[in-house]
Amino acid sequence: MEWVIIIAVVALIGLLVLRKSKTPQLPSVDEQTSAVAEERPGSIPETAVASLPEVLKQDSKDQGDAPADDVSDKEEQTEASASDEPSSDAISSSEIEFAAEEQAAAPPPAPVSDKDMEALRSGLKTTRKGFIGRIASLFRGKAKISPETIDELEEVLITADIGVKTATRLLDQARERVSQGDAAGGDAVYEGLRQDAAEILGKSTGGIEADKQPTLVLVIGVNGTGKTTTIGKLASRYASAGKNVVLGAGDTYRAAAVLQLEKWGARVGCEVIKGKEGADPSSVIFDTVKQGIEAKADIILCDTAGRLHTKAPLMEELAKLGRTAEKALGRPADHILLVLDATTGQNAIQQAALFREALPVTGLVLTKLDGTAKGGVILGIVDEHNLPVHYIGIGEKVEDLRTFDAQSFVAALFDRSEDEAEAS
Repeated sequence: MEWVIIIAVVALIGLLVLRKSKTPQLPSVDEQTSAVAEERPGSIPETAVASLPEVLKQDSKDQGDAPADDVSDKEEQTEASASDEPSSDAISSSEIEFAAEEQAAAPPPAPVSDKDMEALRSGLKTTRKGFIGRIASLFRGKAKISPETIDELEEVLITADIGVKTATRLLDQARERVSQGDAAGGDAVYEGLRQDAAEILGKSTGGIEADKQPTLVLVIGVNGTGKTTTIGKLASRYASAGKNVVLGAGDTYRAAAVLQLEKWGARVGCEVIKGKEGADPSSVIFDTVKQGIEAKADIILCDTAGRLHTKAPLMEELAKLGRTAEKALGRPADHILLVLDATTGQNAIQQAALFREALPVTGLVLTKLDGTAKGGVILGIVDEHNLPVHYIGIGEKVEDLRTFDAQSFVAALFDRSEDEAEAS
């Protein structure tokens, strides 16, 4: 009997030891915290970041004047194995949608001063005397609108460089008002057109804020649109507001562009990052972003190559630049501003379409409005592409790059005080 009891006790002890050895040991709180930090998504190995510029430069040497993609065969295999992660294009799209929501919720801009309004009227004088003046004279003093007058309006709108889509939209709305009796006379039709223009431009929000450190802005556009000058004026604006600004001379194919940006940097008092003449633009942008981060810049403004938008390989190079900037920053560029020359008329609408295929453009800068009768193209660009206008250029001075305000712009564009004075 005693032997039976001893065997039972030994068996019980063995069972308890066996169960204890199978019980998982939970990590401590410190160990859990460390593991989460190590597995944090979105982190980029320092070794991969450090090697990126060399990859870009090697691509540039292999492909000559049109650098190849910035991803090596080994990197492509790595990215393919991580197919369950969201693509950079999807990230960029969500960033843009979120930015659009922020803009929609933004408070209305401060009232424009009388001095600024007068400067805007003066800057838009040529456009106002162009197709807007033709519309004003078409309806002046008419108590009733005839079908012939609407036909004349169609001719004016179609030839006004605002694009067929926008011209048709304005014409159809004018016809509907007349047919329903809402527009009894010429003044009512003119006012209706002004309201339609305000509705088209109403979604535009003036200016961009340096609300991240750093805020990265890529400035793109065809050579001759005023792209580099726009960057210099923006740098002056932000530096005057006490911001730490860094400029990137990414237009490496034009020595004049680099020199111009250096002059702006010296004038404004901000650092300019540049590479050798003809260097890979993406490599320069990568270095600019990294040095901007190290310098704790508030805003980084990057110039880009502005060769013709009709050359497909060059647009692919621009897309590569956007990807490189994202890798250097760890997120997509905060703003991609497309600079368009108002004097090119409908060609500017086409440029916007092609540049949007290469990069997710977030906003527009329309320059040289003071020297053209084609300033109405702003209606066509916004209506066609649903992009906000952030700045307009109405002169050569730094202060002539103005934050866009749709209400004051439409008021200045459709102003009839000079027309009425001449009529009297």
